[in-house]
Amino acid sequence: MKLNIEEIKKRDPLTKNERLRSNFVQRLVQNSKEVNQLSASDLAPPPKQIVQFWDDLEHLPKDVEECMESWRKLEQSGFDLQVFNEESAKEFIKTHLGSRFEKAFVKCYHPSMKSDYFRYSYIFVKGGFYIDADDVYHGNEIDHLFKDGRLKLQPFCYDIETSKMVPASVFTNLGANKWSWIFYFNTTPLIAAKNHPIVERTLLNATLAIEAKDELPEVQATTGPGILTTSIFEMLANESYPEKLFLSLNDWEEISTSKWQLSYRNDSRNWRLSNQQTYQATQHNES
Repeated sequence: MKLNIEEIKKRDPLTKNERLRSNFVQRLVQNSKEVNQLSASDLAPPPKQIVQFWDDLEHLPKDVEECMESWRKLEQSGFDLQVFNEESAKEFIKTHLGSRFEKAFVKCYHPSMKSDYFRYSYIFVKGGFYIDADDVYHGNEIDHLFKDGRLKLQPFCYDIETSKMVPASVFTNLGANKWSWIFYFNTTPLIAAKNHPIVERTLLNATLAIEAKDELPEVQATTGPGILTTSIFEMLANESYPEKLFLSLNDWEEISTSKWQLSYRNDSRNWRLSNQQTYQATQHNES
């Protein structure tokens, strides 16, 4: 039995603006296309710099370290790899962006938020390629992603009816959609030239969201995929040729996937277990 319009509205938890944003992302993803080098010439190619973050490197879980090390093989292809912790990320932001942004970083109450805020800061200032510490590299070449400076992100789609992620092989097909699907962009990978306008907008929006809250804000909406996707919507919704600034990486899982069976996901280091809660880091024995 098909749902009528009123039943759909009752079951749809999204606001009107959130639904508009999701529908925009759907069109952006399903119409994603390459542009020639000339049309993207105003965005210089990003440096072949891979950046990662773990707040406390002295207590880096062994299984996370293995994920991070998988990217080392790209050093043979001319990539540099740099890992930041909380202190070095804070110093980078203070040095390159100033006290306002440093204070916003400090107000990020969970390592996941700090990692989100740092990636926007670093890529805006330097450009390059940010990848989460729990992402595993599969070995396929990525040089083609550094031919121009467009922002490149992985699309996601969540089905609120089944409470499951929709496979990219399904939701990226032209016209694929259901009322229960929510389209958005992941924050990893984050590849762009320095001073990219969408990254700048995301950094500013995240800063404003942090500054506006005295309590502990929701992670996704403040620094995560929510604020990133909102910023993309604000920047590109009225653009005739959004592909000049942005490319959706619909086949990213051929290059890398996030490893879910990791030790830290069972404790407070997992933002999903600490969302809007005071983060209390504990010492962990990693084997």
